[in-house]
Amino acid sequence: MTAQRKKPEELRSHRWYGVKDMRSFGHRSRTAQMGFHRSDYAGKPVIAIINTWSDINPCHTHFKQRVEEVKRGIWQAGGFPVEMPAISLSEPFQKPTTMLYRNLLAMECEELLRSYPADGCVLMGGCDKTTPALVMGAISMNLPAIFMPAGPMLRGDYQGQYLGSGSDTWKYWAELRAGNITEQDWQDVEDGIARSPGHCMTMGTASTMTSAVEVLGLTLPGAASIPAPDSRHAQMATLTGKRIVDMVWEDLKPSDILTAASFDNAVTAVLGLGGSTNAIVHLIAMARRAGIALDLARFDELARKTPVIANIRPGGKYLMEDFFYAGGVRAFLTQLGDLVDFTQKTVNGRCLGDNVEGAKVWNDDVIRPRANPLLASGGLAVLTGNLAPAGAVIKPAAMEPHLRKHTGPAVVFKDYNDMAARIDDPALPVTKDSVIVLQSAGPQGAPGMPEWGQLPIPQKLLKEGVRDMVRISDARMSGTSYGACVLHVTPESHVGGPLALVRDGDHIELDVDARSIRVLVSDEELAHRRAAWEAPAPKFTRGYGVLYLKHIGQADTGCDFDFLETERAQAAQGGEPEIH
Repeated sequence: MTAQRKKPEELRSHRWYGVKDMRSFGHRSRTAQMGFHRSDYAGKPVIAIINTWSDINPCHTHFKQRVEEVKRGIWQAGGFPVEMPAISLSEPFQKPTTMLYRNLLAMECEELLRSYPADGCVLMGGCDKTTPALVMGAISMNLPAIFMPAGPMLRGDYQGQYLGSGSDTWKYWAELRAGNITEQDWQDVEDGIARSPGHCMTMGTASTMTSAVEVLGLTLPGAASIPAPDSRHAQMATLTGKRIVDMVWEDLKPSDILTAASFDNAVTAVLGLGGSTNAIVHLIAMARRAGIALDLARFDELARKTPVIANIRPGGKYLMEDFFYAGGVRAFLTQLGDLVDFTQKTVNGRCLGDNVEGAKVWNDDVIRPRANPLLASGGLAVLTGNLAPAGAVIKPAAMEPHLRKHTGPAVVFKDYNDMAARIDDPALPVTKDSVIVLQSAGPQGAPGMPEWGQLPIPQKLLKEGVRDMVRISDARMSGTSYGACVLHVTPESHVGGPLALVRDGDHIELDVDARSIRVLVSDEELAHRRAAWEAPAPKFTRGYGVLYLKHIGQADTGCDFDFLETERAQAAQGGEPEIH
């Protein structure tokens, strides 16, 4: 926290409201047009509330109310709240994937803050890509910023059992395809799996990323774990509104909080939570926006020494509601102990250690001690080899252990439509030992790198009792998914990566412990196939898609746009993005 508070005339919004010229007359008269008196905003911080509410985003259903509670806190602390709607990336509905639009929301967040009289901002998000997108935009703009997470929904309910979003969808869908449950059972699962506002209550991408952002220091302590319908969530929203006003006076910005050590903390937390593989792409992108070098090797290095201690689905037993009651992120961090750098600063002006002081674990089966982990290490693993020269990832905690080392013949699908058409064909030459390969599912190939990576198990194998097999793609998969799925294969097949050269019958070797993924084909044969490979046609011919295809990076660098790298380079050299 800076020692000296800003003066009103030092506020960025003073250039809009405080000077005596014709333009400021226009700003003040139009603010009066909206019903505000000069005393409502004169000499006060203007707080932009970037709200990703939408009628088609079920995770943010409660944001219409929460934004009023954020505003209440801002008013009470002496600020002037201005709600600014931004594109809502609704994971369940947006096609082909919200990942296609993550960078668009990041740009929109940055440009809203740049072009309007914002002194600071509250970022309202939670549904998967909204969290990294908002944080990326706020980092690039570098105004005082605080994140208000949407919170997980309540536990699902089915015949007296708790349901977890995503994870139990895949589980019961497999049982339906195998003929083990009825259509009525499936309907009952549908009716009970999502029964309140909030994002997925498993340790999917949403909870992984909101937890990571809390550990980065960008939320109030304990904010990420509170269930969306809980009254404590509304209280947190108001406290968030109050805090951002003081952050503006203190000039506490993302660049004052985010360091290499804080990103190490976030990665360690993701690993200890058994979090989503998507966090790798998002955290790398966020770090690069802050001018911090974070790569796949660092994830693997930390994974080798970080135990999985959060017993949460899909890798564990419980759900986010249980995690909150057991103590949430604060209690979880105390159990990680010396794996975390508790000296790192957070948005409340205190260090992370101060924020977790006194936190207790109330259920040591949900948040386990390091002496009794769910998995001793390796919550995520980074693979390399001739099939993924720039890396691929897998989630060992969510796969059947016997597949950690496996060799089998490839069954190759050229794209998603090819897979959908043939995967359940009784004549498909596939066994439980086969390796299913999906091409053209990466950042450019799909496009947008959708969550197709939990490739379906052929129906005939499901009926034989098979529930996991090795599957490989350049796609991502939902954090709620599970299985022996090799993901983010880089370079992707669409740009000529080795995955594009794999053919039916090629033997593929997976060795998780050796961190290796290889196609057992000679270099000479691969070179011959590469010479014959033809680049596919672009997926877009107009609009945002053309911009996306021209500038999107690969998974190992966070799938950000290359034209943002200049500002990253400036930040890496100790500078800050220019604020107009």
